[in-house]
Parts: sequence; C-alpha cells; structure tokens
Amino acid sequence: MTQGAGQGPEAVRTATLRDFRVPAYVHETGPYAQSTPPGEGAGPAEEPAEYASADYPQEYTPTQRDLPVINRGDTLQVAVDPAAVADPGPAPDGPGALYVVGDVHGYLDELVAALQEKGLIDAAANWSAGTSRLWFLGDFTDRGPDGIGVIDLVMRLSAEAAAAGGYCKALMGNHELLLLGAKRFGDTPVNSGAGTATFQAAWLLNGGQKTDMDRLQDHHLQWMARLDAMEQVDGHLLVHSDTTAYLDYGDSIEAVNDTVRETLTRNDADECWDLFRKFTKRFAFRDDGGAEAVRELLSAYGGTRIVHGHSPIPYLLGEVGSEDGEDSSGPVVERPHLYADGLAIAMDGGVTMAGKLLVQQLPLDS
Repeated sequence: MTQGAGQGPEAVRTATLRDFRVPAYVHETGPYAQSTPPGEGAGPAEEPAEYASADYPQEYTPTQRDLPVINRGDTLQVAVDPAAVADPGPAPDGPGALYVVGDVHGYLDELVAALQEKGLIDAAANWSAGTSRLWFLGDFTDRGPDGIGVIDLVMRLSAEAAAAGGYCKALMGNHELLLLGAKRFGDTPVNSGAGTATFQAAWLLNGGQKTDMDRLQDHHLQWMARLDAMEQVDGHLLVHSDTTAYLDYGDSIEAVNDTVRETLTRNDADECWDLFRKFTKRFAFRDDGGAEAVRELLSAYGGTRIVHGHSPIPYLLGEVGSEDGEDSSGPVVERPHLYADGLAIAMDGGVTMAGKLLVQQLPLDS
C-alpha cells in the first residue's frame, strides 16, 4: 500500500516531489533496465529541497508518503530448501480450504510465522496444506526488510502447492506496479496530473528498499507483470485495492486482467503511471455510499463479498497507531475487518505499523 488517498469529496491533494536524483543502483542491465542519458550521472538519493504547492485538481497522485512505517528491528532470514516439496498424500474429493493473505510488504519472518500458524507450511517453510487454496492479495515488497525473499517464497510455494493438488496464487498490488515502474522507467517524468512525478521518486517515498532493487532479477519482474488484478473464488471477489477503479479497465474479470497485462506490455510510462495511480486509490467502500460501491463491483464482476488488502484496518477504523511504536494503547488488529453492510472484508492488518500480518480462512464468519 502506498500513502492514503482521497477519492471522495474529502480528497487529499498531495504535493509533487521535485529535483529528485536517481540512485545508481537502479541502473542495471537486462530487458527491464532503464537507460541513462549520455553525460548524466546517477547520484545517491537525496531529500528534496522543496515540495511544490499548487491548487491541484482532485486527482490522486501518490508522490508523497504519509503512512507510518515502524522499524521492527533486524529480521532473521528463513532458511528454506527450494527443492523440497511436501508429500501431498491422498487427494480428497473437491477443492481444499480457501485462505487469503493480506499485504506482506517485505516482512518475511512474519509471513512464515502466520502461514505456519494456519498449518499451510511446515517448520522448514515447505507447503504442508495438501489441496488447500491460498491467495495473496498483493503488495509483497517495499517498507519491510525482505520483499524479494517474500516473492521467492510465494513463487516456490506455488510450485509445491500445485504438486500437492492445491494452489498458491497472487494478485497484482499497487506496489508491484510501483516496483515495476521504478525498474523500467526510473526518473523518466510522467504525466501525473499534478506536476512532475517519477516512478523512482514515488517508489523511494513509499518504502522502496535498495536491497530489493539490488536483488531484483528478470524472473521476479516477469512474475509480477503477469499477475492478475482480480479473481472470484467461492463467491469472494478478490482484489488488492478498495477502489472502484477496476471498472475503468473492463466489464468482466477476464477483461480487467487482460487490459492490465496489455498496459504493462506496451511499456508506456504514462499509461503505467495512470494504472498505478488508480490502483493506489482507497477507502471507496468506507463511509456513506461504501456499500453501494461494493455492490457496483459485485454486480459487474460477480460474487457476494469483496475481499481486499491495501488500506490498513486501523485507517479504515479511523484509529491510527503511533509512528514510534511506543503507544501501547493504539489499535490492535486481531482479525479481518468486515464492513460496508457486511459486503467487504479488509485484510491489511497493518504489518508496516507494527500490526499483524493476516492470514484468514474463508468464508469469514459474520
């Protein structure tokens, strides 16, 4: 998730970051590498000298971070054996149990612990859930310490789950779009609707980690670019963002997924920025008219409930935790948030705010 954004009458107008140089580590070789103009060096990241102020139109442009990120301390790396595949055993009739995972944002240890708690992986972080079905709702990287480790784990579990007769799948989050854009386009100016913006600046402002960029490989980029934007499973419409912007990309799930992939394939910086900007909108299902917004999406794409990540539950509840992590009276998220007349389930427990990384079996009891 990137910073909070208004898409209702109280839309927040964010300033636009200017004079932001691109760190050297984004200039790498390969089909996704950006080019550096002749004679221009890439210096280290530096803080902007100023933010532009203007009466911008009410179009959300994610160019300034405003969600807190809590330093959780050093994170231990999880040792896994990529060749290990859990014994599936005899396959039962019908599909296995359905689980969803909220935003991970690089917190690999927390993800492993949450999956182990639900019995989805074993002590060695290998798939142990047989024919169970596991969906990640997007946002694997940024803010936390090991986004690439998270992607590697999800990719491996996908193979292991398939071998066991189940599956592990993932949706496209706005931070996947952000990381793809930062790698492909770097500091290329984009038409943001609110002045000059770049993917590189937005990525750094919204938790981009140098260690992730250093370890990013072509197979990671190709995997992210092929993710679906939405899916319906057992009557649950799974999306990343709590926004109606999906309606801009098609009138069916297949059409939306095809349009998003085609947009990324065209590799146009402005088109990709517009896609990222729309996927970053939030709070469409909250407050007055929220239930109607959910019904509009369900009517278009099917299902009886929407399940989403992106907006931390403390923000949906209007209870924002402390930025320094010392306020023990802040909100404690223990489970998903059911709202919008019972039609929407929020899954982002706020792991970047020292909250909980949620893994939930569906259907959710009311």
